[in-house]
Amino acid sequence: MSDVRGAGRRGYRVRWVAAGSGAVAAAVLLALPLAGVPPFGVGPAKGTRTPAAPTSPLVWAGTLKPPIVTRAQWGADPELLDQKPHYADSVRAVVIHHTGHPNGYDCADSPDLVREVYEAHAVNKAWGDIGYNFLVDTCGTIFEGRLGGADRAVIGAHTVGLNTGTTGIAAIGTFTAGTPVPEPMRRSIEKLIAWKLALTQADPVANTHLLSRNSDSRFAKNTNVTMPAVFGHIDAYETNCPGDALMQLLPALRKGAARLQGDAKLLAHEKDQRSRRQAGGAG
Repeated sequence: MSDVRGAGRRGYRVRWVAAGSGAVAAAVLLALPLAGVPPFGVGPAKGTRTPAAPTSPLVWAGTLKPPIVTRAQWGADPELLDQKPHYADSVRAVVIHHTGHPNGYDCADSPDLVREVYEAHAVNKAWGDIGYNFLVDTCGTIFEGRLGGADRAVIGAHTVGLNTGTTGIAAIGTFTAGTPVPEPMRRSIEKLIAWKLALTQADPVANTHLLSRNSDSRFAKNTNVTMPAVFGHIDAYETNCPGDALMQLLPALRKGAARLQGDAKLLAHEKDQRSRRQAGGAG
């Protein structure tokens, strides 16, 4: 079950199946001097420099983007694709999954594992594409999942009822109770969380509001639900995914992502202040 479904294709042999008026004009004219913008037709005095603009939120968010292996690089077969991208207005939460693969694989084989998930989701489950937005292997390599743009709010097919407004990140492997989560995988997941939520100024340690779009989830259709900004698949659907090991790690992932966001904001602020000082002293 999914919010987004493709028509699917038949005839493929799947090796493995895994398993968001005037007053206005006057106000504008009054506001221009206060904002440091001269009135229409008037330029800055000779010999002065315009102060540097404040750093855009998207600038510091963009610095968090980790390296991502694209669909073309991991070999997504376009013949299996039967789903056009659909988009939400923003990503307000991240959902953590695991793929169910046996652990101990060689990371050189990770593209093969991603292609297996793609074929299983696109063909056998008839979702038309891979359900997850991202996949991360034990070496910390991040793979682009569902088509539509890694930096956009692509609606996946990973969490029944709560696909819209969420991003699905799948750890490649099986993470039942007591299974160690490799440090490179953990760090890459933290970076992904920090970046995706920063693009819409969402706080990884806060709660968010989502609309359930399918009663097959834990919530009735059209119900507004409050969820952590980072939650596990099991929180929204009756499943063992992402496994007890990853569920126990969620608080640390939230804090780690929040710390990365804070560091990026601080660095952007310091850079902005240096630019302003240089601009002010270069007259």
